[in-house]
Amino acid sequence: MKIIQEFKEFAVKGNALDLAVGVIIGAAFGKIVKSVVDDIFNPAIGMLIGGVDLSNIKIPLKHAVEADPTKNIVAQPEVAIKIGTFLNMCIEFFIVAWAVFLLVKAINRLAEKTGVPLGTPPKP
Repeated sequence: MKIIQEFKEFAVKGNALDLAVGVIIGAAFGKIVKSVVDDIFNPAIGMLIGGVDLSNIKIPLKHAVEADPTKNIVAQPEVAIKIGTFLNMCIEFFIVAWAVFLLVKAINRLAEKTGVPLGTPPKP
């Protein structure tokens, strides 16, 4: 029973709730960043490099084997190195990293102005 009580205390603490809110906002932010990369950056970059869709850039290692070409049934899927998908993930990572950097920088600047060190609990 002690472990259940400890879990209740943990779950109700501000840190756990803050973490939950952060995860939810992070998931929403991730969708926005994915849309920015897929719908804004990729078409622009693709147009600059000759009308190529970045997400489709790949190096096929083994082509797909079709079991029935008339019905589009694939017996073995294609095996490929998906360079475009990797580039998309790198762009998404740098956007998220930049946003987090700016957020931390703003929080540090606010902490310097107020004179309250980060991590100091608020006074009741």
